[in-house]
Amino acid sequence: MRKFLWSFSIFFCLIFSSYSQTKGIEKGTYLSTNKGQKIKLNLLDNNKYELVFYSGDYKIKGDSLSFFQTEKTENSFNLTFKNDKKAKKIKIKFLDPSYYSFYIGTQSGSASVQYQRISDIKTEVDPDWTSVDADFEIDRTDFLYLVYEGYETESKIYKYALPKDVSEVTIKYELDAVGDLNISGFFDRKTNQLMISEQTGKNPIAFSNEKDASPVAATTVKPIESQSVSNWTYPGKEAFVNPDNGVAVDSSYVVVDSAYAAKGFDFKFKIENNLKSAIASTKNDKTKFLVVSVDSKNTSAKADFDAFIKDHESQLSDTMYDEYHPEYDLFNYYLATADDKKWLKINKITDSPTVLVLDSNGNILASAKSNLLDKRYQFYYYDELYKKLQRTERLISFNKPLKNKKATDADLILAFNKIAALEIPYDYDTTTDENDAEFKFVNTTVDKKEVAQTWKKLVESHQKDKQPNMYLVETILREIKNQGFSKQFLPEDRVLNDTDFLAIDYLIKHYDAIDAGRLAFTSIENETHTIGALNTEIANALEQNKYVVENEISGESNQSKVISVYKKLIAAGKGSFECYRNYFAYLAQTEDKDGSNTSYLKEFSTYFNTNLLADNQSPIERLDTMFTALDSSSSYTYDGWNSFKEYHSNFCNDAAWAVVLKPANSNFIKSAITWSEYSLAVTKNNPYYLDTLAQLYYKDGQKEKAIATQTLAVKYLNADVEEQTASEIKETLTKMQNGTY
Repeated sequence: MRKFLWSFSIFFCLIFSSYSQTKGIEKGTYLSTNKGQKIKLNLLDNNKYELVFYSGDYKIKGDSLSFFQTEKTENSFNLTFKNDKKAKKIKIKFLDPSYYSFYIGTQSGSASVQYQRISDIKTEVDPDWTSVDADFEIDRTDFLYLVYEGYETESKIYKYALPKDVSEVTIKYELDAVGDLNISGFFDRKTNQLMISEQTGKNPIAFSNEKDASPVAATTVKPIESQSVSNWTYPGKEAFVNPDNGVAVDSSYVVVDSAYAAKGFDFKFKIENNLKSAIASTKNDKTKFLVVSVDSKNTSAKADFDAFIKDHESQLSDTMYDEYHPEYDLFNYYLATADDKKWLKINKITDSPTVLVLDSNGNILASAKSNLLDKRYQFYYYDELYKKLQRTERLISFNKPLKNKKATDADLILAFNKIAALEIPYDYDTTTDENDAEFKFVNTTVDKKEVAQTWKKLVESHQKDKQPNMYLVETILREIKNQGFSKQFLPEDRVLNDTDFLAIDYLIKHYDAIDAGRLAFTSIENETHTIGALNTEIANALEQNKYVVENEISGESNQSKVISVYKKLIAAGKGSFECYRNYFAYLAQTEDKDGSNTSYLKEFSTYFNTNLLADNQSPIERLDTMFTALDSSSSYTYDGWNSFKEYHSNFCNDAAWAVVLKPANSNFIKSAITWSEYSLAVTKNNPYYLDTLAQLYYKDGQKEKAIATQTLAVKYLNADVEEQTASEIKETLTKMQNGTY
């Protein structure tokens, strides 16, 4: 039995050390140049190293290099495909399958999986193992199974759906950590590579410095299923043999298909015998589409349809695992009969075969001149077809009330809400594929000007509402965040317009009622809604608007209107941290007519006194209270406590520094000293903050205190402080000491 090559396992050891002679080891990044894997070794500053997905510490003692690994990765296969419609078979290239416990399985439709051991295939096609890789061919198939068989651990089974026209599949495998290895390394001056190997020195891995190598990117294909199975086997499989511990005898015989079947859920479609019933059943399901197969010229149409249904039922049973999951059950199916000729004629369907997709009202959304079997992969839950159909349906539904003069207010709100709730499309191209076999969608062009005018009238008509319409509220929030109906029609981000600001006024007016009702609204059965804390939602929308304006993406600056919104929120007592943070980002960029920053500093002083000062709490305790109260959507709940604390210490220092810089801000010196002292209470011994405080003391006439504080600023200068800034801090101290400041 072939020995497991150390080169595969070296990459994933938990702790390893080297003790041999090393020459010319430099800090930097090294990339593997042999063995076929993408391996990166980083020797970093502060005695840190990174290997593949792992990181840890390293030590250089004399000429020995030791690594201490702290993380591990999961087993995984990495597949890349090549397509060729003319290929009669599929070429498989398994890179470096030196470890004998790999298996490959094939499955056509719902038939049993046929497995072979990779090492057996390798021995058959390359008896002398002259090549590192295993190259062989398989017959065309629908699914590919790849197995890493464990001995004392569970076997890992991955199922992949193969593209229809696939001609080549390249497979890589990355192993989990396999324990300690005794290795050593040296620098080869002839090749300028760092060589790492077992103490035997055989088969070393060569790493080149990143600046001398060009890594090749790979495409990762995700399996449609994966599972762990104990005592995995299949008919005819030999018992697992461990090279160190002998034969592992299976206590129970488990066929892999039985393992899948044991999931306990047997999914079945309900196939109606007439089109009317099929449409009614789909309407009752609410979220599903009806797929109609028209194949009248095919004498085996019924058999093909039944085969498709059986295969699809098997696939969904496997996917759902042990109970029904509606998110995977997206389509109903119906085979057109002679009784449907009139309906087909009315809808101008003359080709056979044809696959149609209908909405719950029986309207055709898409069609393809193809048989059902050839389109089967597009009806799986992971394909984009469902999302495209959903968007087409919503756009059609959106257009109807827009064009209907008798449409009610409620109809229009619901239409806008549904279209705003769709995922933002990646592709806005509405051109039709020239391939008749591809799905062609019905025309869903909308009049963007008409949409904008209708939305404006809708927002205006609800300004006097006594109670908020929650569907309107949700639609407004998505629209002002550039995630609403406008984004469905145009890929570009846009600045907020007058209608948007009027809509924001609606939110602020009904703030408390919306806040009280949002939990009930987002919990409506069979509906999906999302409304976060309004002050945070509005602040994020305004911040997005600021980004669009600054990057000149579209529109003109509306800064005064944005500032007005912040003032309204603060005046209403709804000024959250996110609100204030974004508000001050606007104000800090503006000057008053006299050249001062009075407007900004007044607002900051109010925030400081209201939010940061507390009689019974220290600055750190007060910030901790604020951090705990953050809305879950705040970015700082992800960035963490240290980021939140650092923001406020910088925040206070920046406001204080504005007073240092401009004589026109001198009325705020006393307040600025308090702000600066606060920043140092939160982040001690910061040379930037000390410099700010010292200059404020000096301007306030407290010269001795200023010199003592500036001396500390110089004392705490470090490598993180820019050289020019460090020189200026030292120069300021000199000026203070000789009276020339």
